[in-house]
Formats: sequence, C-alpha cells, structure tokens
Amino acid sequence: MNDIRRTILWVIFGFSMVLLWDKWQVFNGHKPTFFPGATQSESPKAAAPAARPAATASSVPGGSAVSAPASVPSAAAATSGAVPAGAPGTAPSATKERLVVTTDVFTLTFDTEGGTLIHSAFTKYKDMSDKNSGFVLFDESANRVYMAQTGLIAGSAGGSFPTHKTVMAAVPGERSLKDGQNQLEVKFESADIGGVKLVKTYTLKRGAYDIAVRHEVVNTSSSPVSPQLYLQLVRDGNKPPGESSFYSTFTGPAIYTDAKKYQKVEFKEIEDNKVDVEKQATNGYVAMVQHYFASAWLLGDGLKRDLFLRKVDINLYAVGMITPLEPIAPGASKSIETRLFIGPQEEKVLEAITPGLELVKDYGVLTILAKPLYWLLDKLQGYIHNWGWSIVALVVLLKVAFYWLNAKAYASMAKMKAINPKIMEMRERLKDKPQEMQQQMMKIYREEKVNPMGGCFPIMIQIPVFIALYWVLLSSVEMRNAPWVLWIKDLSSPDPFFILPLLMTLTTLLQTALNPAPPDPMQAKLMWFMPLIFSVMFFFFPAGLVLYWITNNILSIAQQWVINTRMGVPPQFNLPKFK
Repeated sequence: MNDIRRTILWVIFGFSMVLLWDKWQVFNGHKPTFFPGATQSESPKAAAPAARPAATASSVPGGSAVSAPASVPSAAAATSGAVPAGAPGTAPSATKERLVVTTDVFTLTFDTEGGTLIHSAFTKYKDMSDKNSGFVLFDESANRVYMAQTGLIAGSAGGSFPTHKTVMAAVPGERSLKDGQNQLEVKFESADIGGVKLVKTYTLKRGAYDIAVRHEVVNTSSSPVSPQLYLQLVRDGNKPPGESSFYSTFTGPAIYTDAKKYQKVEFKEIEDNKVDVEKQATNGYVAMVQHYFASAWLLGDGLKRDLFLRKVDINLYAVGMITPLEPIAPGASKSIETRLFIGPQEEKVLEAITPGLELVKDYGVLTILAKPLYWLLDKLQGYIHNWGWSIVALVVLLKVAFYWLNAKAYASMAKMKAINPKIMEMRERLKDKPQEMQQQMMKIYREEKVNPMGGCFPIMIQIPVFIALYWVLLSSVEMRNAPWVLWIKDLSSPDPFFILPLLMTLTTLLQTALNPAPPDPMQAKLMWFMPLIFSVMFFFFPAGLVLYWITNNILSIAQQWVINTRMGVPPQFNLPKFK
C-alpha cells in the first residue's frame, strides 16, 4: 500500500476479522485460532442450565476417556442419592447429613455421603449480583453441579471398598475456626466394608485456600488388601453464572505434569471422546478451571497415578487421578496425604502451593509477555494501593518504554500529514491515469523521504504487548470488587453509568481526527466508522479494561500533538464529510 492511512485501515480491519473469526470458532464449539486463552465455556449441548443428571452413568472412575483400571466397579451418577448394586452402603452409626464449616476465607458444606465437599462460598470475593453474599464455586443444586469426590476402588486383587457413595460418620468436633486458632479438622469415618475402613481428615488452615486431605486406609480383614485411591472433580458443562456474553474465557478441566506441562481440555472434546492428554505420571495435578477461580487435586510427587477425563452423565464431566496403594497387611493401615485447592486465581498464592498451579490463570500464547506485566502491575499496586491507579501507572510506564517507537510512528504520520495536500492535488489531477498516479506518488515519497509504512510498523510491534496486558486485566481476580474512584466500585464490572466507555469513544475519535485524512472518500468514512464500531464493545467490558484503553488513548494523543507541533505540522482536526 502506498498510502499509510489505507495500511492502518487494513490493520484495524484485519484485527477486527481476527476477533470475529475467533468468536465464530467459539460459537461453533471449536478452539479459538488466535486467542487460545478464550475458549467456549460450555459445549453446544450444554448451553443452557441443565437439571441434575439422572442416575444413569458411572461416577466412580472407570470407562473414562483416558484409560483407567478395568476392575473398577460401577456406581450411580455423581448426584444420585441411590447406592448402586454391589457398592458400599451406609455405616450402621452414620446418617446422611450436611455439615457447614467456616474459616476466615470460605464457608464449606460437606455431605456425609462419601465425606464429599459439595458447596463453597468465599468470604473475600463477593457474588457479582449480590454483593452481600460470597461467590459460590462448588455447588450441588437443581441447576449446578460442581464437587470434589474421593474413594477407594479395587486393585488387581478385586474387592468392594468405600467410595464417595458410602455414607460415613462425621466425627464430632469444631465446625468454625475460632479466633486464635490456626487450623481446623473435619473427619469422616466409613464402616468396615470389604475388610477396609476409610478415614478422611480435612485440615483447613487460617488464610489458606488449599486443604490438606488425609486418607487413612485401615485393613480390618485377615488378609492383605491392595485398594486404589481415586480423587476427582465433577462439574456440569454450563457457563459459570454471571459470565459476560461479550468476551469468552476458558471453562473446563485441565491436567498438569512435568512432561507435558499444562493441558486444557474442552468439555466438547470429552463429549466426542477426543481427549489427548498424558495418561500416567508421577507428578502434577488435575484441575477444573473457570474465569477467576479454580479447583485442583494435588498428590505428592513420586506417587504413580493414572489420569482420567470422562463424561459422567448428560452435561456432567469428571477429571481425576487414581493412585495404587501398596499391599496393606491385616490389622495395619496406610495413609496418603493429598491436597485440595478451592479458590481464586491469585498468582502468587498459586505459585506457593505447587509448581505449575499458577498456569490455571491462563494468558494463552502471550504468557511470556503477560507474566512480567502482571508482576509489574502487582508491584505498582503494592505502592499505590489502588488497582485503578495501578493500571494507569502501568500504561504510563509502557508508553515511556515505547516512547521512541511511538515517536517514529507519529513523526512519520506528521510527514504524511504535511505532504497530504500535495498528494490530494496529484490524485485529483491524475485520477484518470491510475498507473501514472502511483508512479508520481512514489516519486513524492522519495523526494520527501517519507516511508508510508513508517507509522505502521512501530505500532504493530507493540500490539502483542497490549494484547497481553488485556489478558492480564481480564484474568486477574484482584479486579473483582476492587474500587477505583467515585462511581467505579468494581473494576471487573462494566461502568454502571457508561461514562468510561463514552470517554474512550471520544478519545478514539479525537485520535482519528488528528490523523491525516485518507485521500479516498470511502476510506475516510471507514476510518471514522471503525472506531465507533470498536467502541461499542467496550460499553460492556470491565471498567478496568476500559480505563487502560482510555489512558493509552490520552497519552497517545498528547505525544502525537507534541510531535506534530515540533515538526511544524500544527494539529488539525480532519472531520469527515458525509453526504
């Protein structure tokens, strides 16, 4: 292209097509091509909230998308109250009930059926529609299923052992973390089933989202037993409540191992039996991920495990691991220490729990740029103590870092603006001789020492950085309920009065007006319509993202104004002429 305005127009148009293509891919249930961090949050079959699944499928690991031992017995669906034939039943002293346990970071609900964690509400992070209630992650209700289950299955020697369908006895104890206490234990004991007794002990610590879960397996029989322990997260395929329809984030299971690192799996891949992940490992974790929050089962390094992902029932999926136990002699016991994480994707917290867990906060292909940007944003927040002003400060630092690149771009635009009258006159004079017009245009560029692409390349180099910053702001749970100033009470929610989007639209139009007008009338009109169309999306974007864009626009306008003035090209507003 010989005209820089036409080039930039095509850049904007191309970027818009990229975004539209990715949205089309997501809409049709495929992986996005350019932004893998943004993935459809539910399979096409699970677009609407589904009722609790009927008891028609196995919820104890076996017959999974990824191989699991063939000797695993079948059981009822994860949400069914019925005990499957041949499966462990209720202990004589146990009754099916629910226990509510409270710490300083969340309120949890356990079901004595399997000692299963079925509900979690956070203290710090509030529900988007009800600011007086904590955000609910785990849930077992008419429209949502999301829980953590564990149990024992038979090894090569066979047998029938306590599973997550076994009603266990809750050991009496404290149910609330008191002032001065640093930890709280919740214990469940099964009956003697198949010569085995299972004792689950959850240890909740002050200020921690990871829970230590000890599984003690007691052999009460007269012969050795070799059960296997399974850990699984079961979730429906519905979109998380309150998610925006104007941008997509990944919802689904993930597996991490040292060998293959972080592997996300879409619900549709499980549905279509097209899962391709590592099947066995001696390290890593399994997780369920959604916007801002995640859950994960962690097992100690060095322990062998089979990894599985599978469809449990209609619109119900599981990810988990199975680890074999060494033979347990009669009268002996063996304990396996595991951890269950349920919490926000706070990057520093995740890094401290286990290597690789921070990857559940997914930046996609631009992780290499996004992680240092988040680090810098977090450092600024440590000094400023306001996430809104920290965003402003980060954009200022980025503009300083890219000052010379932007200066070259704006200087090139200023030169183009200076010679624009000569170009317009020549185009009008040679409008019937297109070949000669192109030759004369190139001659003018050579004589004036103007590179029509000079204003485009410096800006294109910066695009990955600003896309990475977009993902940092979109993915950071710290923006939830974080106020900025005055009416902005939550940087993760749209501006309730649309003031920031309106300011962003005005600054975008001002930038357009300061740029040299394209000689072609149709291009000139498109150069005005494109920012308007682009700005409409921002009316529904989180306020933090819009604030970042406004700050970038204002600083760009200021720098362009200064450079134009220094080069003797006074700022002129090239308003469109609509007929």
